[in-house]
Amino acid sequence: MAQNSHTTARASEPSKCAAIQRLVSRAVLCVTLLALFASFSLSSFAADSGAQAKSRAEAALASMPRVKNIRGVRISPDGTKLAWITRGGIMVESTAAAENGAQLGSPIAVPERLPLRDIAWSADSKRLTFLADIRGTAPAAQLWMVDAPGGTPEKLADFKGYVSTPSFSPDGKTIAVLFIEGMPRIAGPLMPMTPPEGEIDEHYYEQRITTVDIATRAVQQVSPSDLYVYEYDWAPDGKSWAASAAHGSGDNNWWVARLYTISTETGQLHEVVKPKLQFAQPRFSPDGKEIAYISGIMSDEGSTGGDIYVVSAGGGRARNLTPNMKASATWLTWTSPGKLLFTENVDGNAGVATVSTRGGDEKTLWSGFESISAGGWGLSLSLARDGVTSAVVRQSFTEPPELWAGPIGQWKKVTSINSGVKPGWGETKNVHWLGEPLPHSGAAGKKQRIQGWLMFPRNYDPHQKYPLVVTVHGGPSAACMPHWDTANGAASALGYFVLCPNPRGSFGQGEAFTLANVEDFGGGDYRDIMAGIDSLAKQYPIDLNLLGIHGHSYGGYMTMWTETQTHRFKAAVAGAGLSDWLSYYGENDIDEWMIPFFGASVYDDPAVYAKSSPITFVKNVKTPTLILVGDRDGEVPAPQSFEWWHALKTLHVPVTLVVYKDEGHAINKPADRHDYELRSLEWFEEWFGKVQQTKK
Repeated sequence: MAQNSHTTARASEPSKCAAIQRLVSRAVLCVTLLALFASFSLSSFAADSGAQAKSRAEAALASMPRVKNIRGVRISPDGTKLAWITRGGIMVESTAAAENGAQLGSPIAVPERLPLRDIAWSADSKRLTFLADIRGTAPAAQLWMVDAPGGTPEKLADFKGYVSTPSFSPDGKTIAVLFIEGMPRIAGPLMPMTPPEGEIDEHYYEQRITTVDIATRAVQQVSPSDLYVYEYDWAPDGKSWAASAAHGSGDNNWWVARLYTISTETGQLHEVVKPKLQFAQPRFSPDGKEIAYISGIMSDEGSTGGDIYVVSAGGGRARNLTPNMKASATWLTWTSPGKLLFTENVDGNAGVATVSTRGGDEKTLWSGFESISAGGWGLSLSLARDGVTSAVVRQSFTEPPELWAGPIGQWKKVTSINSGVKPGWGETKNVHWLGEPLPHSGAAGKKQRIQGWLMFPRNYDPHQKYPLVVTVHGGPSAACMPHWDTANGAASALGYFVLCPNPRGSFGQGEAFTLANVEDFGGGDYRDIMAGIDSLAKQYPIDLNLLGIHGHSYGGYMTMWTETQTHRFKAAVAGAGLSDWLSYYGENDIDEWMIPFFGASVYDDPAVYAKSSPITFVKNVKTPTLILVGDRDGEVPAPQSFEWWHALKTLHVPVTLVVYKDEGHAINKPADRHDYELRSLEWFEEWFGKVQQTKK
């Protein structure tokens, strides 16, 4: 078999192809179509997409239905109005009119039609504030306010640097934002890092709570200058904020952030609690006496999951209200001084539940085979002050995203922007299998129930066998959830089963399950995935001779790791993968995330890192591998991909490395994302095809 080994600075040649998965995989291929896929001919794909395609993979990707997205949904505190972001601006409508199907008016826009984001309502439900991004090479934005509906937007402030998360004070006289003055790039470790140059120092751009006085337009940075604030919430009396914050590098120190209160007048800092693990969503109680938050082991800021805690605003011991919950809380809010409402990932599905501050009386209000969101990562909703009326974007494997509003679980559809759009892929099932027992579970020998999502081939015929591609999610503290999935849908259109497993380390089964891969990366999680393949192959016509695996970030690591442990996979695609934990520790911008998962730094316990490093076992690899990475990735730097590419090339394993210029950990440019997805699909097509040719 000829070696396929080269480096591509950026995909441009028409003979190269690419594709599959959202922040995840991609690949290369160019081969003869085989009898196995005869029912999915190139001509039928071209008919579906209405375009001439150069390969089956390209045609499958082109056949995927496109949808419009809705962002930043907010319901007014009094529950009478809705606001959300569209491509043309901000839509505002009365809840009653929207629920009754009234025709929507024109969007709110600003001069030069700048891109808008981050909507927030005033407490009296009369005004909206939002941000408008200034186009340019460095972040800059404007803060705007408008009487809604029907008012004329007025600009309150200009910011040079990265600004986010505007929020009115309880009395409506001030707006707070998070601001990083002079920041040369968009904040966050997923974004492209600033290329290193000259002498490297320890200068940090700190994100500070900054206020804008609405009457005078005065701008004041309030929180301490040496503190990076990640999230904040106004106290009911407006005299302080609850904040998650840390000193030092913002990208790196979210994993060691502490809960503080910060005086809105002086910026004085008071430490409330140092959570044992990561935490998010700090929320003052309506009476200002307590602060609630979600805490657990989390691998990324914004990818929230864990248990719900509450602590006195003055400090003290935090109480876990959900210690035995078999789900992962993702977002929360108070509905009264003694009651919290939260969204949850439960067995891969979305849920909304309540818990009292006494604990132990969780109540599920709604659950569904879908995803719900008001914006950002994970599950969430926008809730009115009555604790019942809400707004949410709903989507699933079968339904494209639309805005819904009304009482929780009794929502009515507000928008029909994707009316008539149908999935271009096969059925998706919530599947389960048994894995080995969790460590320290106390249930000797009791096997753990593992959950995942199995997407069937388009035009599925139970009498025909099909390849299986395993998509491993990133994180590891994350989960595959139901959503409008064109990336995996293209693989389904090619005639593949696609399995997205949620092995130990994932959200959705409770905190003990999420903690179960600590100091065991590539151990129990790998065995959970392999057990799922074998279990599902007994139930469905999966061709075990045609297995592929891919993933991005932690999924990229698991792809690299898996090919050192087995030769069962015929093709692998590793996006932003991690090949060597020891070298990675000194290369990445976020080494603090590793301590909770490995128990020590690499300098104190190199052995625990080495035993989970793919490079330790690289001589076992035989699987043809496509490697994809952004050149400015700070979360999993490109040298990790180069190291794997170099090793496989030296060992004469078929390998291709593609580096995307000016991309970070997330591949965001549309052309690059398309290339990433197409390459992935074509890689599986190529190597599955070679297996079929060998059989002949």
